[in-house]
Amino acid sequence: MLRFLVRRSLGAIVILLIISAVTFFLFYAVPRDPAMLACGKNCTPDALEVIRKNMGIDEPIPLQYWHFMVGIVAGRDFAQGACPAPCFGYSFANSDPVWNTILDRFPTTVSLTIGGAVVFLTIGLGAGMIAAWKRGTMADKLFSTISLVLSSMQIYFVGPLALALFVFNLGILDQPAYVPLTEDPGAWFMGLLIPWLVIQIIFTANYTRLARSSMIEQLAEDHVRTARAKGMSGKFVFFRYAWRGSLIPIVTIFGVDLGSLLGGAMITEWTFSLPGLGRLAVESVQNTDLPMVMGVMLFSATFIILFNVIVDAAYAFIDPRVRLA
Repeated sequence: MLRFLVRRSLGAIVILLIISAVTFFLFYAVPRDPAMLACGKNCTPDALEVIRKNMGIDEPIPLQYWHFMVGIVAGRDFAQGACPAPCFGYSFANSDPVWNTILDRFPTTVSLTIGGAVVFLTIGLGAGMIAAWKRGTMADKLFSTISLVLSSMQIYFVGPLALALFVFNLGILDQPAYVPLTEDPGAWFMGLLIPWLVIQIIFTANYTRLARSSMIEQLAEDHVRTARAKGMSGKFVFFRYAWRGSLIPIVTIFGVDLGSLLGGAMITEWTFSLPGLGRLAVESVQNTDLPMVMGVMLFSATFIILFNVIVDAAYAFIDPRVRLA
């Protein structure tokens, strides 16, 4: 296990370096000049030069990238002041520290992700298990049909419809907003209820179909048939043998989905105007804000890679037949 974790950690570092390099150098392919945008219409060459120096973009691009990566590990000095590690620099748009901004936005994304995951896992896996248990019956056909219909929907379509129906027309739910859990648990729950429900519509459909197909496949395995031949009850075999084996593909997809959502549920946050990492990423691209783009990109990629490693390591605990070499 230790060798596996060390090998995957080294691989993760290489992947993050590649992502950072590609993102950094692609930024300069954008025709918009962040220094010119900050300088304004009546910009003079001298003022533009000062702004470039303050932004740290007056040096050759490879040298800028080197200073950026060193700053993450060892900190860096800027015109705004010292930036301790991990330093992603200061925003071009408002001169705020990138790392502090990411930490301020992250609780919104965490709340959105965890709440949505609880909903779609509970409903999706439950519906998939029932469909597999009642295979071929009306319940199976009903859950399969509903999941097929829901999987074709998109957040940017369902989100506005949910707002129009439950907030503006019926008035039974509050306008989505983020309130810290520690300040007001009730407002936190009600403010994120609609985004949770919209997220679960899409993901529940996928997990229902995945759980059903995985469970049916496991029920046809030799060890499950052997357990039945020994006289074990159908429910015991279903939950003790088939269900445990069916978790492997589910855990794989869930690890990727959870890492992606924690990295920034971009469409959901933008649809409901929630101040999370996804919305921050879109705003940073629109503002040609390189430090913020780099910070959000690396922060999100770290979570995605981390959850992939956790999923791989969890295989051996879920299924004893799996061994990590």
